[in-house]
Amino acid sequence: MKKILMSGIAAAAAFTVGANVASAQDVMKTYKDRTVTILVGYGAGGTYGQTSLLISRHFGKYIPGSPSVIVQHMPGAGGLKATNYAGNVMPKNGKNVFMPPEMTVVSQLLRPKKIKFDARKFTWLGRVFGANQVMAIRRDSGITSIEGMQKKSLVVSSSGKGSPTFLVPAMMNGILKTKFRIVTGYKGSANTTLAVEQGETFGMSNSWVSWKKNRPQWWNKPSNNFLVGLVQVGYTKEPDLPNMPLLTELATNPDDKAAAAMLSTAAVIGRGLAFPPGVSSGLVQPLRDAFMKMATSASFKKDAEGRGLPVTPMTGPEIQKVVNDSLGMSQAAVKKARAHIFGKKK
Repeated sequence: MKKILMSGIAAAAAFTVGANVASAQDVMKTYKDRTVTILVGYGAGGTYGQTSLLISRHFGKYIPGSPSVIVQHMPGAGGLKATNYAGNVMPKNGKNVFMPPEMTVVSQLLRPKKIKFDARKFTWLGRVFGANQVMAIRRDSGITSIEGMQKKSLVVSSSGKGSPTFLVPAMMNGILKTKFRIVTGYKGSANTTLAVEQGETFGMSNSWVSWKKNRPQWWNKPSNNFLVGLVQVGYTKEPDLPNMPLLTELATNPDDKAAAAMLSTAAVIGRGLAFPPGVSSGLVQPLRDAFMKMATSASFKKDAEGRGLPVTPMTGPEIQKVVNDSLGMSQAAVKKARAHIFGKKK
């Protein structure tokens, strides 16, 4: 009896090994001599474009079969155009991934009639880095505080209503009674930033990483910077900005705090990759493993550092949990946030 049992165990083990080998062969077959395309919902000039190019230089080396990796841009509606495409049209063959906008969760909660995806159905592979949003205005606007923004209106630039460039100042208008006038339609952070630089607008929300990398000269004179940072949005303060308040700190009631915390999911999602819904489960773990091997490799970190990009990776399952938990927030808080940003009738 014991001999029969051991034979059964051996046979099962052999079957498992065979299945694993077959699975590995399938993954290799999927990617060998093929091309993986990274879809980005913004233009090439901002940190989305820069991070996707960085990933394209390294990711293929860690994927079984060593495919080529290229980047495709689909700007529009603050990243929602590409996200809607990824949720419904993107091929599900495992050779197409996308870089989710950091406000993906926020958009789903606040604009259910405008989105055509469910972020819980994306399979998150991992992220390279996350960063707080920082709402900043030109010093020569004459306003240097939240109190000043409550008394005088300023035009600020935005790439669309799905973008933090819209959602952050709109939420501030609701929670803090500031008077930002938001102009949408700029193509990506490079163009919104250029509008600020040229005086076409007087400020914008941008990730702290983007501010530091693309316009460091605007922040290198602490007592007389070109920009005045008003608020940062995230779960914890950026180490560089210990004295700048978090939006959650300035909110005075529980629903407002929850609404502000909703925006903070952007700092977790950051710049990373996800599969669209429907990709074979057999490809998920190999690509998650490949992503984390890439993101923690010495060569990737060195390349990122040379490009002025940080590396603070999170795994796909970690991001997935934050996404799923955040989408389960109370409807009262969602309703309050929606009223703050879009008005009570929307």
